[in-house]
Amino acid sequence: MDLSYCVVNTDGREHLTACLDAIEATRPGGLETEVLVLDNASQDGSADAVRERDIHLIEVSRRTGKAENDSTLLRRARGDYCLLLNEDAELQPGAASALVEALEADPRAGAAGAQLLDPEGRPQPCAWRFPGVITALAGALFLHRLVTVQSKGGATRRVDWAQSSALLVRREAAAEVDYLDPDFFVYSDETDFCRRLADAGWHTLYVPGARAIHHEQLSTDVEAATPRIVEFHRNRDRYMRKHHGAAAAAAVRALTAWAYLLRALVYRRRRFLLHARQALLPGRGEGIRERAEARNRH
Repeated sequence: MDLSYCVVNTDGREHLTACLDAIEATRPGGLETEVLVLDNASQDGSADAVRERDIHLIEVSRRTGKAENDSTLLRRARGDYCLLLNEDAELQPGAASALVEALEADPRAGAAGAQLLDPEGRPQPCAWRFPGVITALAGALFLHRLVTVQSKGGATRRVDWAQSSALLVRREAAAEVDYLDPDFFVYSDETDFCRRLADAGWHTLYVPGARAIHHEQLSTDVEAATPRIVEFHRNRDRYMRKHHGAAAAAAVRALTAWAYLLRALVYRRRRFLLHARQALLPGRGEGIRERAEARNRH
């Protein structure tokens, strides 16, 4: 098997259908492929929609985190290359071929990320430098896009890490580093994964010739978005403590909180105040993990 499409879905039937349609429409010729969908205890009929297709369906009865689900798919997949996809990602023509060609041309590339587009077709930042004190300082000085964002230019290039909404992984490399760390329920899971690939002698590529629309299902309502904001800062702090230690993590917390506080003062948005609080106190609040655990208990 050459290529395994690995899709995680959580109550996203409409997006999942579009994702699977895009896979069928863009499958590269000359490669043996398979499609695997892990349905994360959805309640919207997503699993039934998958059963109507010639697709390997993995159903879990308890809602689990993105890192754990991606690892399950990577372990079940048979392809030399595994294309991790969120259900809200739609591959564009030639995307899978471009990603496979990039990894085949670079034997030490462990992963390759596509250029993500918003629903209107505008490029989104999707590859970055690894988080650290320097990137946090750049954010505090409003230099984030200049210093930290690496998804730039029209040529394939090395980057520190790329978003897993559409990320091709060399299965050999993933197995070597024991896949994704389930301690990262969601957010920073792919950052940690790419960092551990780099520590093991692999690297990650950004492939602008591969494009995917990413619908990014984020609520504009602050109350609805709160669990995601909590989870985001909790796992960014987890990453910092894991790879850089307590002192660096504390510095990043302070710098990040300051940057969001300035934005809150300038733009007068409550969301930025919430980000500032969670950046400074990442252990506070109920995140997506707690919501999932409460759902599982009931």
